[in-house]
Amino acid sequence: MTNNHAYDQLMAFQRQTEALGLVAERLGWDQETMMPRGAAEQRGEEMAAMEGVMHARRTDARIADWLEAADPADEEGRAQLRLIRRSYVRATKVPSDLAQKLAQVTSVAQGVWAEARANDRVEDFLPTLQEVIDLRRQEAACLAQGGDLYDALLDDYEPGATAESIGGMFDRMRPRLVALREAVLGKPAPAALTGRFGEAGQMRLARDLASAFGYDWSRGRIDLAVHPFSSGSASDSRITTRVVETEPFNCIYSTIHEVGHSSYELNIDPDYKLTPLGRGCSMGVHESQSRIYENQIGRGRGFTSYLYGEMKDRFDVDLPNAHAFYAAVNRVQAGYIRTESDEVHYNLHIMMRFDLERALVRGDLAVEDLEGAWNERFFKDFGVKVDRPSHGMLQDVHWSVGLFGYFPTYTLGNVYAGCLWQALQAAVPGLEAQLAKGETGQAVEWLRENLQRHGGLRSPRETIATACGFEPSEGPLLDYLEAKFGALYGL
Repeated sequence: MTNNHAYDQLMAFQRQTEALGLVAERLGWDQETMMPRGAAEQRGEEMAAMEGVMHARRTDARIADWLEAADPADEEGRAQLRLIRRSYVRATKVPSDLAQKLAQVTSVAQGVWAEARANDRVEDFLPTLQEVIDLRRQEAACLAQGGDLYDALLDDYEPGATAESIGGMFDRMRPRLVALREAVLGKPAPAALTGRFGEAGQMRLARDLASAFGYDWSRGRIDLAVHPFSSGSASDSRITTRVVETEPFNCIYSTIHEVGHSSYELNIDPDYKLTPLGRGCSMGVHESQSRIYENQIGRGRGFTSYLYGEMKDRFDVDLPNAHAFYAAVNRVQAGYIRTESDEVHYNLHIMMRFDLERALVRGDLAVEDLEGAWNERFFKDFGVKVDRPSHGMLQDVHWSVGLFGYFPTYTLGNVYAGCLWQALQAAVPGLEAQLAKGETGQAVEWLRENLQRHGGLRSPRETIATACGFEPSEGPLLDYLEAKFGALYGL
């Protein structure tokens, strides 16, 4: 790439930092999937120790010298410097002891949350949540340096985004989403899928669906977890799912969703391995991949006809006809759980969380008032009273691990996926016919070539605009939702 000695020294140093970061990430994967419950306190210390090492590397004074002297000759080199400089500036604003304390507390908090969720006891989680929020507010104050605390945290996940820009987008989306929801709910609801679908059969199907979407098993694996997620990059990116025997779509679409995330990481140009360019460029762009795999492709009429045939062959359950099956996959109802939400309601779940967490970070909402605020807002937005905490404020893992500012990226991902779907359909004639045969090859190859392989080379919005050929906006997503559910519900 360049003969610049300073650049070469910087990249060699950065490669080791990236490798250590993946080791730390593997500790998190183990904690979610295999770690014995009694190891939680020790794992917190281990995570804090790793964060101490990582923070020291991210703030090493030599980085500033190398950045000043480095002069790469190509676009990739300049992009590497941009990302390293961003990381260095942010890391040097946060004291090492605070970074380590955050790593330790959020590691332990995850177990506290899981226990409280299992027992439906909000009061068992609130003291820990308060500690997490206090630490994140301290971190945000270091980063914001007098600016908005929530913006400082949001920028960690979606560089360049602000609460104002996100809030404006939500304000534009809400009227059309609410109107669509009301129109759909005014129509007779299609029947839900019924019956029992065994865990072993669901997991076999999950593996086969991952393969159908091109998941590389030589560099990945699937495990069970309370909250599905993906982890890792380059030559090792893993996924998890969960199984409910009476709700097979939970496992199916969690798996496809996480395959989207993991495939993004696995399909990045191998020359970027263990460098800042070797990861997805933002969580919003990452979500665009998981959501287009799950929704536009996976819940589309074409692919669901293929899925229908697979389930009919594999499970000893009376299934409806193919059209009724497609309607069941896309059934609209005001359910409690975000991860199980239909496409019409999903973004309303995110808008609620965005408002609540922004109020928490800004100090406008006290932790002890969060459950009441959640339940009141949920009833207002969805017309349903929360029946228990695990269906309410305890359902998501995010706040326990300090991911304040993360939730809005889910809707950004949906918006980006809407744009990508519009471009993908134009680029691949006969796409639905291919998907009806379970052939996703051209679709995933288009995503790989136009977006995934570039990793962090460009900014988030530039990444989407370059792939689509137009600037991203919420319009294509809303048009897609209105067309799909208008046809399905006869609006």
